[in-house]
Amino acid sequence: MEYEFTSAAHRVLIRAARWSGSELAGEISAPALLLGLLIETECRAAEMLARHAVDANLVHQRWPNLQDSSEETDKPEDGYFAESPLSKLPPLSPDVKASLAAANRRMRGFECSLVFATEHLLLGLVAGNHETAEWLHERGLRTKQVEEEIHQQYGHCTESLPADAQPLPYDDEIDQSFRSPPGQTEAVAGQETAAGSDHAPLGQPIRGDRLAGEVAGEIGLLRVLDAAANRAREALRVLEDYVRFVLDDRHLTEQFKRFRHEMTLALADVPLGRRLSARETLADVGTGVTTPSEYRRESIASVLAANFARLQESLRSLEEYGKLLASELAVCCERLRYRAYTLQRAVEITASSAERLARIRLYVLLDGGPSADRFAELVRTLVDAQVHALQLRDKRLDDRCLIERARILREITRPSDTLFIMNDRPDLAALSDADGVHIGQEELSVKDARSIIGPDMLIGLSTHSIEQARRAVEEGANYLGVGPTFPSGTKHFQAFPGLELIRTVAQEIRLPAFAIGGITAENLPQVLSAGLSRVAVSGAIATAADPAAEVRRMLGILARGPLQASSAVLR
Repeated sequence: MEYEFTSAAHRVLIRAARWSGSELAGEISAPALLLGLLIETECRAAEMLARHAVDANLVHQRWPNLQDSSEETDKPEDGYFAESPLSKLPPLSPDVKASLAAANRRMRGFECSLVFATEHLLLGLVAGNHETAEWLHERGLRTKQVEEEIHQQYGHCTESLPADAQPLPYDDEIDQSFRSPPGQTEAVAGQETAAGSDHAPLGQPIRGDRLAGEVAGEIGLLRVLDAAANRAREALRVLEDYVRFVLDDRHLTEQFKRFRHEMTLALADVPLGRRLSARETLADVGTGVTTPSEYRRESIASVLAANFARLQESLRSLEEYGKLLASELAVCCERLRYRAYTLQRAVEITASSAERLARIRLYVLLDGGPSADRFAELVRTLVDAQVHALQLRDKRLDDRCLIERARILREITRPSDTLFIMNDRPDLAALSDADGVHIGQEELSVKDARSIIGPDMLIGLSTHSIEQARRAVEEGANYLGVGPTFPSGTKHFQAFPGLELIRTVAQEIRLPAFAIGGITAENLPQVLSAGLSRVAVSGAIATAADPAAEVRRMLGILARGPLQASSAVLR
């Protein structure tokens, strides 16, 4: 949807675009927009925020990743201004788009064609369904208060509004976890149709001169959309309950919560009040049509599969029938349907990988050694010591020597419980029949590696930030390497995210994750205390005087857990 902006609001967007270190890299995020309002100190929104003691320092404290990405001053001649207000700005994040839509809905009936001023931008942020709105609510800003101040400023007379343009309920006065869809009680007579659409909006009141067939068709369409929306929301709740209570995965739980909010926004053009009026469960011919399989599930996996299918099918129905109402609804539902496919892969790979790697705690990285015989001797020693996984990582050997070592490693590990992972080279992993391949941020993508090794092999991905770890979950990695944790003698890094990254990943993500980088028996308890129970080790074992003894020592520490491990090391 295209919006127009005042000069001050345009400057705010330009300032917000400079703060690109937000959660959604490359987009104007809601925190960045809030900061843009505060930097434009003479605007009305900044004055409103100042009255609630909200300043730039507070925003930076809450969102420390916001960083100024521009060395230029934001003058008009910098090239951001153009005929189309957003033509040279980064894209708006979903939260900002939702905020603009919320402000537009709340001003409907007061402005023929809303031109966004800074106060409208603030209204949208406060009225939104996102983290920034909740933070502003905590500081005393309320949708009702901001909206009333705008009405007073523009001289709006709310009492004279027609019945079909009454103000919306104030979502920030409702529990955040149970917000109603924006505009669910709103009658939207006269709402504009989508560009290029020949269909009147569903919000149009039924006139006495309309044909009975038209009325019946509208009621039928409302029933279809209502049923599809209900099925989608029900499936979402079942799936969210799984990732929240079974997987205990904060990252995926947040993804489903955002999905619900985006679907609520997409359905704003089909108000709940009109859907309820058309709903007729008692006379629904489909309620009596059942099959025995509807009341039986063989496993949690079957519950997940059934509800992902229900979600995706419902979104498809919303998308197709939504085309009769507004193209924007259809576009949103299509985007959400593709998002559901991605979430299904992330959930199912997280669950299956956690089961497949449940016993894998100690993962040792080896180079090819000075000779094939010495390499084979070390591998046999470690396998006999019951190491859980071995990775072949060597940047020195040519491909012929590397594939030779890989086949030796496969031959020795095949009859054992030890996994064989190939580093960097999915082609050699496939040729040597490895159990998986491990790739870094600068190697092939997960998608490309999967196209080489097929659907069954494991893919591990090195991650050095929580953002990379979150992306890895959605890209379909089977496990994470998280680090570097400590300085290492085998690999050099300029920065060490350290134990803080370990803690963050452990709190958010349930995809199996191995702490890596400089880990020894002495500092292993620190890793366990930070929350990860899997480690990848290189020199501490491979170069030890007695590698087998060191394996047994570290396995013992891993088995004891963080508290007992710490006391054992101290003794």
